Amino acid sequence: MADSQDLLQQIKAFDESKAGVKGIIDDGITKIPSMFIRPPDDTVAKDIPSSGRTTDPYGGSIPVVDLADVAEKPAKVIQDVRQAAESVGFFHVVNHGIPNRVLEEMVEGARVFHELPREVKANYYSRDPMKKVKFLSGSYKLSQATWRDSLFCDMAPEPLDPQELPEVCRDITMEYSDQIHKVGVTLFELLSQALGLKFDHLTRLDCAKERLITSHYYPPCPEPERTIGTVEHTDGTFITILLQDHIGGLQVLVENKWIDVLPLRGALIVNIGDLLQIISNDKFKSVIHRVLSKKEGPRISVGCFFGNILLQNSSSKYEPIEELISKKLPAFTEQSL
Repeated sequence: MADSQDLLQQIKAFDESKAGVKGIIDDGITKIPSMFIRPPDDTVAKDIPSSGRTTDPYGGSIPVVDLADVAEKPAKVIQDVRQAAESVGFFHVVNHGIPNRVLEEMVEGARVFHELPREVKANYYSRDPMKKVKFLSGSYKLSQATWRDSLFCDMAPEPLDPQELPEVCRDITMEYSDQIHKVGVTLFELLSQALGLKFDHLTRLDCAKERLITSHYYPPCPEPERTIGTVEHTDGTFITILLQDHIGGLQVLVENKWIDVLPLRGALIVNIGDLLQIISNDKFKSVIHRVLSKKEGPRISVGCFFGNILLQNSSSKYEPIEELISKKLPAFTEQSL
């Protein structure tokens, strides 16, 4: 392992190259650079069974909520959402109203951008928090680089000028953003009712106001057991809605076991964020998750983050909703963002 100063220099040089992980792969490497290698006591390989797959109460993946039943069986859908949000904190949503064409074009648009020549992508490379559209790779906050490139598009609350988006994914990003916002509002209405509140309670709290769309590109990795695509974390959001391709790699920590979130064509993945755990008074759970690196790929995912105050650099402090506090359920104060 390289020492910390050497790692910092490597990460700085990598960042200044503006080439991303895709650029390293394009250079034809067969061994990953040391800045991507996780420490021996933190290796991903230690907690993955030899089969590469764990098991769980949901048969190998996460719960599925069918929104086709909202009109005729609203109580059942609300109950399904409640059970998923209170336990695993993750669930698939099917029959959400977004056509497969839009989902497929969004994934393809993300792929096309990330596979543009490096000199074209370099024009978007930035760590300026004020830029509404930016391409970058990794984080200076981590001791090791992660095997992932990302395109961040800050869609709301301030409307994004479409001309700021890369032309190759401009139209589909705008279309997807509009449609995913509608799905988000529907989910907040269901989550409100799952908490025993009026259907519009969470939307009146502006939970759907902020919207950040992030396209992640995980290149195939020659040594996937030595690095990771996205480190273990929870989301600093109200909810995140994720569109992933067929490759897989997303895992959720449930009862101290890593559970594969298996790809389900046409489905969206919803997870509870830290902010919703706080305002729900700990009824809904924000759960640790990660993305593994793989030899297969590229893996592409598109996340829509509702209320990501970490990226918005907001100093707002959230507290539990008053109606959810009682003598038996005092205010949840473990987290403060």
